[in-house]
Amino acid sequence: MNASAETIATITTNGPVMQTTTPLFVVRAASAAVLATMLGASHLQAQSTDSLVAAMETALAEEGLTGATWSLVTPAGITVGAAGFRELPRRSPMRPADRVQVGSVAKTLVATGVLLLATDGRVELDAPVAKYLPDLPIENPWSSAAPLRVRHLLDHTSGLHDARLWQVFTLRGDPDAPLRAGLAREGETLRLRSRPGARTSYSNTGYLVAAMLIEQVTGMRYERWLARELLAPLGMTRSTFDFVSQVGAAADSTMAMGHFDGVTPYPSYAIPVRPASQFATTAADMALFARFLMSDGSIGGRRLVDSALLRAMAVPTGTEAARAGLTAGYALGLITRERWGVPGKCHAGNLGTFRALLCLYPQHQRAFFVSYNTDPEGTNFDRVDSLLASALGLPPVDAVGVEAPTLDVAAWDGWYVVRPNRFPQFAYLDALAGITRVDWDGAVLRLRPMQGAERVLHPAHGSRFRLDGRREATHVLTWSAEGAALVTDGLRTYERVPRWRVVLLWGSAVAGALGLVYLLFVGSVRTVRAWRGGALRAEALRWTALVGVPMVVAPLLFLTQSFLAIGDPTPANLVLAALTGALPLSLLVSLVERVRRGVRSPSAVRDVVALGSALQWCAVLAAWGMLPLMLWR
Repeated sequence: MNASAETIATITTNGPVMQTTTPLFVVRAASAAVLATMLGASHLQAQSTDSLVAAMETALAEEGLTGATWSLVTPAGITVGAAGFRELPRRSPMRPADRVQVGSVAKTLVATGVLLLATDGRVELDAPVAKYLPDLPIENPWSSAAPLRVRHLLDHTSGLHDARLWQVFTLRGDPDAPLRAGLAREGETLRLRSRPGARTSYSNTGYLVAAMLIEQVTGMRYERWLARELLAPLGMTRSTFDFVSQVGAAADSTMAMGHFDGVTPYPSYAIPVRPASQFATTAADMALFARFLMSDGSIGGRRLVDSALLRAMAVPTGTEAARAGLTAGYALGLITRERWGVPGKCHAGNLGTFRALLCLYPQHQRAFFVSYNTDPEGTNFDRVDSLLASALGLPPVDAVGVEAPTLDVAAWDGWYVVRPNRFPQFAYLDALAGITRVDWDGAVLRLRPMQGAERVLHPAHGSRFRLDGRREATHVLTWSAEGAALVTDGLRTYERVPRWRVVLLWGSAVAGALGLVYLLFVGSVRTVRAWRGGALRAEALRWTALVGVPMVVAPLLFLTQSFLAIGDPTPANLVLAALTGALPLSLLVSLVERVRRGVRSPSAVRDVVALGSALQWCAVLAAWGMLPLMLWR
C-alpha cells in the first residue's frame, strides 16, 4: 500500500533497537501466498517479520482498512510494525512509531491504576464505593444486601448503564471538564439496574466512576497521577491520558489520523466519559504495558502491583456465570477470550475512527497489540487480528469433548432478552428486537436471535456449553436468585421472559406502526384534497398529517451533521424531538374531531381504529422514555 520502501518493523530486545526496511515490490509479491498460508494453517505458527508485514498489507487492503500499527511480545523481545496509511488522502504511510488511539483498551490501564492503589493499601477492592465517593449520585435498590463495591466497577458488574449518547457521541466534549460533569446531568440520580456483582454488563460509566475514585484518593487528576505512577515507571514515554489531536494549535504531528467509515479523515474528539477510552500511545509502549501485565508486578525492584492481582485479571468471580462454573468473562480490566484455538486475556476498543485490541497469553509470555485508524462496519477484523496471533507461535489448546448435559436442557427453552441492556435510552428497542429464541433439540442448543445469525452450542460439561468452532466452554445455563432461567456467556446474560410479554410488545408495535402508516398515507391524501377543495378544516386527520409527514422526513436533517454529534442538541435533534413530542397530541386532536363528526361510515371506523392503535403505541413509547425522542438527554 505504500509507494516506496518504508520501515516496516522495529525490533526491541535487551540490546539495541534495530530497524529493517524491505522494498515494497518484495512485500507485495509475497503477500498473497503468505496470507493464504497463515489463514489456512490448522494451528498458529510463528512468521518472519517481513512475511507478517506482507500479510498485513494484503489483509488491510482487502478488508478496506486504512492502516495499522502493532507490536508483538515474546520471550525474545518486542517487535513493532506498521502497514497501510496514517492519513489516506495524503497517502502518507503508517509508521511503527506513530501515536494511535486505543478506545476502550484505556480501561485496562485505568484498572491497573486502581490495582496499584490496592497494592499500596490505599483502596480496598471489596470496600463499598461509597467509602471513597460518599456523594456519588447513585441509587442502589439492593444496597443493604449488595452494596456497590470498587471491584464491581472494574469487573463491569456494577449494574450501571453503559453510557448515554451525550456521554460518547458529542463534538462538544471538554477534555478539561471535571469528571463528575460527564457522569450525569445536574440533579440526576443513576439507578443500578441489576444486583451489584451478579452479572456482567459493559459500562463506560463504571470506569468514569473508577477514575473519580482515583482522583478522590490521590487528590490529583487521574491523568496526572496515572502518568506519574504507572506510565513513567513502565517507561511508556510516548503515552498519555491527556487529550491529543491531529489538528489545532497543539496538534501532534506523530498522531495517526482517524478515519470515519474507512475513508473520511477525522481528528480525535473529546468525550465526557474520557477515562473509558481516552488514551494516546504507541505500539512499542503498549508492548511494555503488556509485558508488565504478564510479570510479577515489579519494576526495578519495586513492587508496583501485587502479582496476585495481575493474575486475577480476566478471572471472573462471584457472578452468576462464574458460580455456575464458567471461566470466561470480564474481571479487573481484562476479558477471558478464546480465539484461534488459544485462550487469552484481552481487551478491545473502538472509537468510530480507531479500533484496537490487546491480547495477553501469560502462560507463554507472549502478547500482541494492534490499533487500526479506522473502524468501518462489516469488516472482518478477526481475520487481520489472527495474523498477529499466528506470528506469536502459540500452541492451541485441546478442544473439550462433547458430554451429555447433567440437567434437563429443555427446561431452558423459550424467549430471552439481554438483562440488563447496555443503553437505557434504547431499552424498548432491545426488548422488542433483541429477542433470542433458545431451543434444545436433544443434541445441540440453538440460539436464534431476531437479528443476526444463529449460534449453535454443543454440550461441554454439566451445565456448560461450547459455541460451534470454539475449544472451551463459552456458555452456561443457570438460574437467577429470583428463579428466572438464564443463558450467559459471562459477558452478557440472557434472561427468559414470558411469551405473553413478547406477544404483547410486538402486538402493540405492529398495531401502532400499521395505524401510523394508514394515517400518514390516507391522512396526507385527504388533507391535500381538502386543501384543494377549500375544506381543510373539515378533515379530522389533517393534524396527524401535518405532524407525521415532517416527522418522517426529519431524519434527513441528520445528513447535514456529523454522526459523532448525534448526542448533541443539534437542529436535527431539536426538530425531531419537537415533532415526536407533538405526534401524540396531533393524534388525540384528530381522534376527538373524528368522534365528534360521527363514526357511522366504514372509513370513519378505520380512522378511529388507526388513531387508537397509534395512540396506544405512543403511550407505550412514552412509558419507555422514547417519546419525545430527545437523543441528547
